[in-house]
Amino acid sequence: MTSLLEVKGLTKRFGGLIACQDVSLEIGEGQVVGLIGPNGAGKTTIFNCISGFYRPTAGTIKFAGQEITKLPSYRVPHTGLVRTFQVVKVLMDMSVVENVMVGVFAKTSRVSEARRRAEEILSLTRLEAKALLPARSLTIADKKRLEVAMTLGLQPKLLMLDETMAGLNSSEIHEALDLLRNLQKEQKITLFMVEHVLEALIPIAEWIYVLDGGRLIAQGVPETVLNDPAVIEAYLGVKYHAKGR
Repeated sequence: MTSLLEVKGLTKRFGGLIACQDVSLEIGEGQVVGLIGPNGAGKTTIFNCISGFYRPTAGTIKFAGQEITKLPSYRVPHTGLVRTFQVVKVLMDMSVVENVMVGVFAKTSRVSEARRRAEEILSLTRLEAKALLPARSLTIADKKRLEVAMTLGLQPKLLMLDETMAGLNSSEIHEALDLLRNLQKEQKITLFMVEHVLEALIPIAEWIYVLDGGRLIAQGVPETVLNDPAVIEAYLGVKYHAKGR
């Protein structure tokens, strides 16, 4: 399996606060990888460093063989590494199709081509019936789906998803999982997911990294990680483990 993302010795300090320390991880092309841990563990900080929003204090980040450690955030998506955010970021006053066209314009300057490609993406993400609606009128589930659709306009090789399932009900999670499986298998997009909804992450993740206090405390296949005593103590809790997940 070809390595797509390599993070080595990543450390980020904010004054005297160490948000993450000496974190190393690797994601292979075509994988679905999860990143979990308690609130404040440093998960979003790592996403922000990888995507160029934060400059790491130490360590290196390579994507598709290219070092991107010091690449600014506006250039990172052009490498094929794209992300979503904890708080949904869509353009509320624009239509659904116009939102998707914004991403497509990174690849073409032709309006007709951008709209054609955006309509294809809306079909893929099952939002075509809502193409002309203003984004603000969508449910939270559809806004999150739209945010994923917007990233597809950039033709990502790796999509980093920051708590995509938060706030969704069981049926919405099931629909979101179907979409992600399609992106991974049929669109050949590698997925890296920060997720608190473990019931959504476990069925799809091949490998999981666990953070606590800014440090990696475990990694492995889901079954191994979820039975790790350190992970149970730091994140899952005895009650969660006793329920048999």
